[in-house]
Amino acid sequence: MVLQVVADLIDQHIVVLGCGNPNRSDDGAGPAVIGLLRNRALPAAVRLFDVGTDGMAVIYKARGATHLVIVDARVPMGAPGSVYEVPGEVLAAPPARGAGLHEFRWDNAIYAGQRIYGDAFPAQVTVFLIEAETLALGLSLSPSVATAVELVANKVTTLLQDWTST
Repeated sequence: MVLQVVADLIDQHIVVLGCGNPNRSDDGAGPAVIGLLRNRALPAAVRLFDVGTDGMAVIYKARGATHLVIVDARVPMGAPGSVYEVPGEVLAAPPARGAGLHEFRWDNAIYAGQRIYGDAFPAQVTVFLIEAETLALGLSLSPSVATAVELVANKVTTLLQDWTST
């Protein structure tokens, strides 16, 4: 039994992706979470990546992982700093017909990755969305989003520990 648990942990490969553009104020929430996580003692099975706005990078970084976490900003809707935790299959969406790489987002990557790679794409996908206050040009997060970034980093840390302790 103990050997099986050790084998399962060795085979486990968890990827956490921060999406967004840190030059657009709160759109940098995903990369900011990755920055915080890089300073934490995380399980050895975890890989962290800032993928910016590159939807195709989501497919490539997630391939072969058993678990995937995506963190991104959500467009402002009146509740800046709100955090939404959503299963990836709820948000997976086919790319628009004729869409180029600039329109290919992480939600399209979840959809396409599952179809292209099958079992080699993570079955367990969790998405954390942080509602932005502003997406204007700028290098700073708004105070409400900065607070939410800390909260999400803590939630992701707990999730990673849960996944690697079972």
